[in-house]
Amino acid sequence: MAASRSVMKLSSAKTGLLQLCQHRTAQTAAAAAPSVQPRLKKFQIYRWDPDTKGAKPTMETYEIDLNHCGPMVLDALIKIKTDLDPTLTFRRSCREGICGSCSMNINGTNTLACINKIDSNLNKGTKIYPLPHMYVVKDLVPDMSNFYAQYRSIEPFLKKKNTTEADVGQTQYLQSTADRAKLDGLYECILCACCSTACPSYWWNSDKYLGPAVLMQAYRWMIDSRDDFTDERLATMEDKFSVYRCHTIMNCTKTCPKGLNPGRAIGEIKKMLLSYNKDVAAKQAQA
Repeated sequence: MAASRSVMKLSSAKTGLLQLCQHRTAQTAAAAAPSVQPRLKKFQIYRWDPDTKGAKPTMETYEIDLNHCGPMVLDALIKIKTDLDPTLTFRRSCREGICGSCSMNINGTNTLACINKIDSNLNKGTKIYPLPHMYVVKDLVPDMSNFYAQYRSIEPFLKKKNTTEADVGQTQYLQSTADRAKLDGLYECILCACCSTACPSYWWNSDKYLGPAVLMQAYRWMIDSRDDFTDERLATMEDKFSVYRCHTIMNCTKTCPKGLNPGRAIGEIKKMLLSYNKDVAAKQAQA
């Protein structure tokens, strides 16, 4: 009985000593931790809800503490949607500048929100709009239907002559190192539409002019050594609008978040149109 009481007293002493140590450790940590000043940043965001009858576009201001937010504009948008306003609508996916989903206009420049760093100047707000001169689905979400339809129209895939469906996958189409190198700076396009929506020619003629992004992809297939339909691809663009509406303003190259040069690709297509085999293209069209 006495031994049992001694064990209980010892256990109680150990518990008290442990609590005392924990309390003093917490006090020391609290005293050592410096006070962090909030870094408040304002974000002015374009808002429009088509489901609200009679609603007009507005700019709504949100303020967040950058100490509790990631470094990119997309991090701020996610923070706002999660903590402040769940109705805020925008597209996003990869967060690595690969998918092109979060393309928008940030402080006057078309770019990707996931790779655009938040301006560290706390006295200057960040203004965010959807891509310009496109119909808006809601808030920062543009309607990409016309853009994708134009991309589909150039048939962005390898086309071979004298082949059937049964031949697909039966033969390797080899390419030299030099021919493969010609595609560098073209295949990396992620179809974010930043370049096309920065182009004044595309603003006014998006129903006829294909725009920088689509034309760069068209050129990518035109110069692919494995493709047999270069002349036919060129023939579809021999009009006043598809290519020649480009006035070499070069906004497309300046704004591309991937550092590509759509303007150069369009210039190369124009040169190819001067010398392609029209007779062959005409015969193929009649066949």
